[in-house]
Amino acid sequence: MTQRHFIFFSYDGAAYHGWQVQPNAITVQQVLEEALATILRLPVPLMGAGRTDTGVNAECMVAHADLPCGVDVQQLIYKLNRILPPDIAVSAIRRVRDDAHARFDAISRRYRYRVVTAKSPFARRYALRVMPEIDFEAMNRAAELLYEYTDFTSFSKLHTDVKTNNCKVTYAAWHNVGADEWVFEIEADRFLRNMVRAIVGTLLLVGRGKMTIDGFRDVIENKARGEAGDSAMGEALFLVDVKYPNDIYL
Repeated sequence: MTQRHFIFFSYDGAAYHGWQVQPNAITVQQVLEEALATILRLPVPLMGAGRTDTGVNAECMVAHADLPCGVDVQQLIYKLNRILPPDIAVSAIRRVRDDAHARFDAISRRYRYRVVTAKSPFARRYALRVMPEIDFEAMNRAAELLYEYTDFTSFSKLHTDVKTNNCKVTYAAWHNVGADEWVFEIEADRFLRNMVRAIVGTLLLVGRGKMTIDGFRDVIENKARGEAGDSAMGEALFLVDVKYPNDIYL
């Protein structure tokens, strides 16, 4: 007999080809499933809250798993963290309803993208360097337009297997968090593949004066990925929160 649990964990995505298992490439899902199988001596498939692209990081990722009844979750956390590589860490395992689904039951996800406006040896792996003259006020005005739309085809990776490109963005803004550092935070009920990086890349065109705010609106309305900016680098992107209804936990 098994019981469903949510596993909460974080990872540095630099060494991985994203979260989801794929042929001929190492992923976070593969490493975590192998660790669980080693400890529990049986295969434990995982279903994640979503995908992250190659190089993208997670401060808070969630996956569900059906674990043997009576498993000591604190011991399991301890053992997982002993055998997992240093760039993956499990923080919690919580019992949930047996029909709970890490992906479909999530009510929102939040991402954070880091940029720096000065050279920094310590930020080079996890932040995109931009010119100090970039106009963050203009980028914030453009970001507010995201609230007005639900179809984000313009910011989606082409030829994906999703049924709809509709998402409800509930928060999107740039914040100054240090002398030379800014973060873009965005929250929505769901995200398309490559969506956050494409939005950031397009907003940076606005900040550099290469696209007007009305031009940003046109990109959304024209639903053409080719009109949006290039995807910003994945290493500066972090999944920072996944929210669920409280009644999902037991």
